[in-house]
Amino acid sequence: MNNKVKVALLGSGFIADIHMESYARFVPDAEIVAVFSRNSENAEKFASKHGIANWYTDIDLLLSESDCDVVDICLPNFLHAETTIKAAKAGKHIIIEKPLCVTLEEADEMIKTCKEYNRKLMYAEELCFAPKYERVRKLVESGAIGDVYMLKNSEKHSGPHSDWFWDVNLSGGGALMDLGCHAMQWFRWMLGGKPKVKSVYANMSTVLHKDKTDGEDNVVAIVEFENGCIGIAEDSWAKHGGMDDKIEVYGTEGVSYADLFIGNSSLTYSKNGYDYALEKMDSTQGWTFTIFEEAFNQGYPQELKHFIECVKYDKEPLVTGEDGRAVLEMIYAAYESARTGEKVMLPFHKKVDKPIDLWLKKEQSVN
Repeated sequence: MNNKVKVALLGSGFIADIHMESYARFVPDAEIVAVFSRNSENAEKFASKHGIANWYTDIDLLLSESDCDVVDICLPNFLHAETTIKAAKAGKHIIIEKPLCVTLEEADEMIKTCKEYNRKLMYAEELCFAPKYERVRKLVESGAIGDVYMLKNSEKHSGPHSDWFWDVNLSGGGALMDLGCHAMQWFRWMLGGKPKVKSVYANMSTVLHKDKTDGEDNVVAIVEFENGCIGIAEDSWAKHGGMDDKIEVYGTEGVSYADLFIGNSSLTYSKNGYDYALEKMDSTQGWTFTIFEEAFNQGYPQELKHFIECVKYDKEPLVTGEDGRAVLEMIYAAYESARTGEKVMLPFHKKVDKPIDLWLKKEQSVN
């Protein structure tokens, strides 16, 4: 494939905007040929803003008309499986934002269909590509801190952008589904070779947003790997003051800490406030950390550039649908643990309509 890879962007919200910026500035091998939104006004506005020739409110029409090679799915969680399966059957490769989907049954069907139609299913976990975090991983690979025995990822803010996140019937869960999936995959990524998970223990509650959601807005999960390493995930929608994202890596010969945002920002004081400081920052008045190159620092351009190269040169993606399924299984186990108060051993699979039902005591049956 010598020409540009044609991409249809599915979604017109916050994350779609980040993907579009990443393509436009950093991925020259990609050409965005169409955008889809369930809302025609949003679709037209997004297309006009970014100079995209075609916009759609019908996915089937987009798949048949747009001549895209890849669909980049930035849609609500409950649409991930259906859209992926349609796209694969239409001969399109798939880039899909986290989480992979809502249920393990959906994950299995997505993986099966993509294999059947020989389509790439590329799981968009940007922390695997974030430059600062990747520098830490390379340090670990070089032996700089010895054998890793504990990992920690903390991602916290005051709540999601879009209303659908608050509805667990659409999202599948709360902060664990939204943020915890980052930690789960980053643990696996850091340890290399995609190590097996032995157990998951979790505690969760709704401390700030009881008026908005039945989902958890504060979570601590402990993941025990078969090689003895422990991963600690702290995820919250209840933390004020903008986005936090930090990692800690502990080894027998050293330690490494990294903060995704501090160190990539300017310390600013503004009496009246200004346009934008940091994701999820409520106000820009007073002292703030003014972020720069936010998308680049979080790994979105590097991730999408890699996925486009995988399509163009027929390479195996570094992060796949199987990774997304493994993360979802860990999330299932965390919800079960939060309900029972006990450590949950893996493999783990109970049939539910959505992962959070394991916490909300709506289990259907055990497979």
